[in-house]
Amino acid sequence: MLNKKSLRTFIARALKEDVGSGDHTTLACVPEGKKGKAVLRIKEGGILAGVYVARTIFQFLEQEVGFTAFMKDGDPMKAGDAAFEIQGSVHTLLTGERLTLNCMQRMSGIATLTHRYVEKLKGYHTKLLDTRKTTPGFRLLEKEAVRIGGGYNHRMGLYDMIMLKDNHIDFCGGIRPAILKVNKYLEKNKLNLPVEIEVRSLEDVQEVLSVGKVNRIMFDNFSPGLTAEALSMIAGKYETESSGGITLDSIERYARTGVDFVSAGAVIHHAVSLDLSLKAEIS
Repeated sequence: MLNKKSLRTFIARALKEDVGSGDHTTLACVPEGKKGKAVLRIKEGGILAGVYVARTIFQFLEQEVGFTAFMKDGDPMKAGDAAFEIQGSVHTLLTGERLTLNCMQRMSGIATLTHRYVEKLKGYHTKLLDTRKTTPGFRLLEKEAVRIGGGYNHRMGLYDMIMLKDNHIDFCGGIRPAILKVNKYLEKNKLNLPVEIEVRSLEDVQEVLSVGKVNRIMFDNFSPGLTAEALSMIAGKYETESSGGITLDSIERYARTGVDFVSAGAVIHHAVSLDLSLKAEIS
């Protein structure tokens, strides 16, 4: 579930960007205190995401706003469905409309694409991970959308996991010194962070095995066949992850190898926003 404090911080920043000195259109033509009702309508099929975010946006603007959810995050949706009804100040409804739609349309697109990937993994041990290939400032909600779609979140940022990638290894002088320096750093700073290392060949896998001191080994752009060879070498001693160019067409071939995780940045950066609308209900 989303961290409430982080979500409210995001909402405050997003509203500041959008509202600026004031929602002058609404202020000019709608009397203050006027009450109204609006309904979130689905215009395109997929997986719904962002209902909790929408509720929080409107409650941020008006604490006592009425919010009735007809659907929940993760529900399949089709054109014509109503996701929720909101009742409160018309100023609240109009000021929060665009931020709500921007969040929900983007999140629903990501959740829908993630769900398609996850469906390919049914019956397999392998789990789908996202990556840090996210929109600056919007990572919190993009990763939540992956979770809603059935995927799992990898690290949120550079602070919650050690991730030794090719550039780290090359700048550090190789696999062995990189692993040893990381472990010394963690011990010195009393940090309990998981360590993952990227490998580019079977020789790299062998070197990691000779050093140890990691939690997960990531196979960078390995073919399914090479992945199977690497898994045989590792023999279950460490968690494993396949990464690099994983697509809807190839993900099942990787799952058949028995790899623990596949990471696919595409579930976020290739996702297309879905069409939703928030329409006034006039009685």
